[in-house]
Amino acid sequence: MEGNKMIKEDNYKVFALLSNYLNHAPDFIDEEEIDDLIQTGVSHEYAFGVILAAAFGLDIVDKADEKEFFYNYFNKMIHKLDANDYYNNPYYKNIKIPAINIGNSELKYEKYKPFEGFVCNDIIQTKAGRQIPQIGFFDAEFKFPAILENDRIWMTITPNEIETMREPVDKAFGSVLTFGLGLGYYVYMVSEKDNVEGITVVESNEDVIDLFKKYILPQFKNAHKIKIIKADAFEYAQKHMAKGKYDFAFTDLWHDVSDGIDMYLKMKTYEKRSPDTVFTYWIEKSILCYL
Repeated sequence: MEGNKMIKEDNYKVFALLSNYLNHAPDFIDEEEIDDLIQTGVSHEYAFGVILAAAFGLDIVDKADEKEFFYNYFNKMIHKLDANDYYNNPYYKNIKIPAINIGNSELKYEKYKPFEGFVCNDIIQTKAGRQIPQIGFFDAEFKFPAILENDRIWMTITPNEIETMREPVDKAFGSVLTFGLGLGYYVYMVSEKDNVEGITVVESNEDVIDLFKKYILPQFKNAHKIKIIKADAFEYAQKHMAKGKYDFAFTDLWHDVSDGIDMYLKMKTYEKRSPDTVFTYWIEKSILCYL
C-alpha cells in the first residue's frame, strides 16, 4: 500500500511540474543548452530531460529519491520527433490551409519553436501504476494547422492529434459517425479508407463548419462520402444516433483530459442506444488514467 501511495504522489508531482512548464514556459529550453550537453555524448532526449529537471529544482546527482524519480519518468517521457514523419502525413501533404477569418474564428498555421515542449501522445500507464505523460519536441521550427477563436488556439492538427487518432482511424469501417469536426483531420483520414462507406459529422460551431466547407472540404478527394450536420453532439446522440445505424463512432469534443472527463462519461451513457456500433473516444487512454 505504501508503494502505491508513493507512486500516486509521484504521478501527481510529475503532472504538476509539467502543467506549470507547458502552460507558462514551454519554450524555456534553447538549442545552445542542448548542444552543450549532447557534446558530452548524451542524446537530445536525455539533454532535454536534464535541463527540464534542473528547471524543476530536481537534484538528480546527489539526491537518490530525485534521481530515481527522474529515471522512473523522464526516460520514458521525452521524445525528439522527426518533422518529416508528420509533414509526410497524407493530410499535411494534400491539404493546404489558407489564412482566413470568419466571425470570431481564424484559420491559419501556428508553430512550435525549436525545442519547445508539447504533449505528443496519450499517457502511458505502467504495470506498477506510474502514469507517464508523453512530451515531444522538434529541433527546428514546426508549423501546424490551427483554428483560433477570439485569438486563442481552439483546434489544431499537431503530432498529438495525429498520434492519438491513429487507432480510431485504423479501426473505422462501414458507416462512420464522428462528433466534432475541427479541421477535418479525422474525417479526411477515414474518408481515404476503402472500407469506409460514408462519414456523418456532427458539429455545433457554424463558423467552423463554414471554414471547413469553403476552404478545406473541396480539397478532399472523397468529399462525396462526407455529410455534416449542425447540431449539439449530446442531443444528436440522444435523439438521432440509433436511427443512423452507424457501424463506428468516434467522439472528439474536448481540448484535453481536464475538460474531457465529464463529456466522455456523458457520451458513454448513450452507447447502449446503439449496441451494434463500435465506439471510440479521443485520448481515452489518458482520460481513463483519471477515473
